[in-house]
Amino acid sequence: MSVSATLAANETIMRRRQAGEHVLPLAFGEAGLPVHPELVEVLSTHATRNGYGPVSAVPQLQEAAAGYWSRRRLPTAPDQVVAGPGSKPLLYGLLAALGGDAVLAQPSWVSYAAQCRLLGGTPMYVPTSPGVGGVPDPDLLVQHLDHARATGRRITTVVLTLPDNPTGTAADADTVARVCRIAREWDLFVISDEIYRDLRFAGEDGFVSPAELAPERTAVTTGVSKNLALGGWRLGVCRLPDSPTGRRVRDRLLTIGSEIWSSAPQPVQFAAAHAFTEPAVLRDRVRDSVRLHATVAHAVADRFRYAGVRVPTPQGGFYLYPDFTAHADLLESRWSVTTSADLASLLLDRFGVGVLPGSAFGDDPKSLRLRVATSQLYGDTDADREASLRSAYPTRLPWLRGSLARLDEVLGELLTG
Repeated sequence: MSVSATLAANETIMRRRQAGEHVLPLAFGEAGLPVHPELVEVLSTHATRNGYGPVSAVPQLQEAAAGYWSRRRLPTAPDQVVAGPGSKPLLYGLLAALGGDAVLAQPSWVSYAAQCRLLGGTPMYVPTSPGVGGVPDPDLLVQHLDHARATGRRITTVVLTLPDNPTGTAADADTVARVCRIAREWDLFVISDEIYRDLRFAGEDGFVSPAELAPERTAVTTGVSKNLALGGWRLGVCRLPDSPTGRRVRDRLLTIGSEIWSSAPQPVQFAAAHAFTEPAVLRDRVRDSVRLHATVAHAVADRFRYAGVRVPTPQGGFYLYPDFTAHADLLESRWSVTTSADLASLLLDRFGVGVLPGSAFGDDPKSLRLRVATSQLYGDTDADREASLRSAYPTRLPWLRGSLARLDEVLGELLTG
């Protein structure tokens, strides 16, 4: 195993840009926006809280997060909430608490499989339905479970991502419901990663959390890194089920957290508690962020489509998953590209475009799919990024217009026979 593909790509791009190279940054899934001043003020107010807090979370954060979920059709008691230094360690803690092997959508976010392997398990990839990322195809899921149990594998968990990274799509309610029924039939625990829920372009319309459908066996994770662009603050929260199973998993998660991170940083917990109460000014911030993410993601998707590359319509977050299969013969004959890793390397080394190969997300290496993140195009300074957020027509701003033009040029040269 090596350093996470997303973090490694980000560091490579940063080094090249610091060395004066022009690199179009389409690899790293950071929200790409400034911190809202109100959150800076709250953090500063609590900056002197330098002691350890409770392993679970400070009561103010538990209450605020419980209210956040309760407003989203998930009635939650404060003691169902556990915080950690980012949702990533919480996901790791959940997988450790549950043990066994985990079902993952193919493709899925890089860290799920890596965490499963770090814990001594083997991820079981199940392909998604066409155009539906983040959730395994229910029919294929049953087939894979049949085979796994027949060979003696201990499958304990299914991980869902709503909306999805890497594809930028959002599974429909029927698909989620079918997977939840299968989880109940096969006694699987569901981990629902909903870190992008507030960045769904259609809002709550049509969204169904697995915790609504299988409440006794579903843990939900989220945080403040995507909707409020606070990735560097490292704060995530988990909602555990109010059931005997949920309480057992919670106790194990707290035990694991106590030995790994002790407690999330108190100043950030208090800032996050304020964020989860969703004051109007922060609701407006998230609304503006969704509009920007949607506008730019659709604009970048259009560039790929103009070049003849198939790409699912983005529905949330700031990701695209373009598929170059239709150009496989040209890419092999002209550029000696036969895998998604070849294609990603070519784009970076020859054209200065940073992307990630689909193989990093568990996809077939021969499938010529890439994960493209659009949120680093909003500008190189906080002033530019704030201007992108406030603009009614962000793609007309010089830095965004220039990035889109450069992408047009690269795709034109890449795919011209």
